[in-house]
Amino acid sequence: MQNRKHNFIIVFISNFIVAASATMIMPFLSLYINTFGNFTEDYVQRWAGLVFAATFITAFLMSPIWGRIADKYGYKPIMIINCFGVALSIFLMGYVQNVEQFFLLRLFMGVVTGFIPTSMAFISKHTPKEIAGKTLGTLQMGSVGGTLFGPVIGGAMADAVGFNYTFILIAIAIGIAAIIITIGIHEPKIEGKKKLTGYSRRDILTAIFHHRLLFHVMLVTMLIQIGNFSIQPLLSLYVSHLTPSEEVALLAGITFSATGLGNILFARFWGKLSDRIGYEVVLTYLLIASVLFIIPQAFVSSLWQLILLRLLFGIVAGGLIPVTSALIRREAPIEVQGEIMGYNQSFRFLGNIVGPVLGGVVSGLWNIAAVFYTTGLLFFIAFLIISLLRKLPKQYMEDVLEKTQL
Repeated sequence: MQNRKHNFIIVFISNFIVAASATMIMPFLSLYINTFGNFTEDYVQRWAGLVFAATFITAFLMSPIWGRIADKYGYKPIMIINCFGVALSIFLMGYVQNVEQFFLLRLFMGVVTGFIPTSMAFISKHTPKEIAGKTLGTLQMGSVGGTLFGPVIGGAMADAVGFNYTFILIAIAIGIAAIIITIGIHEPKIEGKKKLTGYSRRDILTAIFHHRLLFHVMLVTMLIQIGNFSIQPLLSLYVSHLTPSEEVALLAGITFSATGLGNILFARFWGKLSDRIGYEVVLTYLLIASVLFIIPQAFVSSLWQLILLRLLFGIVAGGLIPVTSALIRREAPIEVQGEIMGYNQSFRFLGNIVGPVLGGVVSGLWNIAAVFYTTGLLFFIAFLIISLLRKLPKQYMEDVLEKTQL
């Protein structure tokens, strides 16, 4: 118990550091690309989108592999590799000479990205099922807090010391997180009921597709991420349409932060509630509530209305990832939990890739308001999926895995 609490505190602090550090470069991503030459605005925006997405593409491919390695060797080595790998790639970003090198480093960063989902899987594996929701909800407060403060700190550092030194300082911060994990984390060994580690990647992937709850929860996780990421690149432009103020960047930051603030305030509450009354029940209500707070954002006529709705959306959205992660933790056997959580991470990263593209296409064909309708539809589809799953008979992953070898 004491060791579990100690590990949680270390991971919570490291999550905050890594999340803050990883988002510090977001405010000046386009500005940094512009320093490589005299480019047109379209060129910079196109490469900014590619550089942003590059990390998620390789992370999508690598997550199950890291999960399988974690099942065999433990999560601690993976978290250390993730931290030092990201620190190295960000350090080298300060020395690139052109946008192509920057893009390649972001691709490499994706290979070792995934510290936060991996740390969630680590805490989940060593947390009793009956308090998994509350614990994961509390853990999310650390990463969301880092995401809120990261862009502000990164922008201030870039103004104070320049882009190159900012990359170095960010790398040092993530390196410190790696050292904290190395020294502070003790990973206890858990013995499963029976040996399932003999299953191949194909066996586990086949079993996931045949396990109704696991597959559809992963699908819902992807829909959530698509919805969340579809509006993010367009939010500052939408804010500019709602206010005559010239401080659009600041107001867009406040609007963006409103969602994160709602996350922080209620993530633990939703996790605790789901432990008590059921993950599927809470997830169903959170998804339909998300729809009710997303769609009105298309009709706002002033900025305060948008900020209020983003805050309310953040309050209900704060429980979505902890509850879906706790659901997967409940269903996945301990022996292959890392790989299964890895596939869930891949679904999340796929949503991160598709979301901005979908938002751009929808806003290009119609307008930004249409993106909110699309996002609302995605969350409503997710609501229908979970509602239907609750009516189906329960499956056990161990039985499904055994059938894959028959």
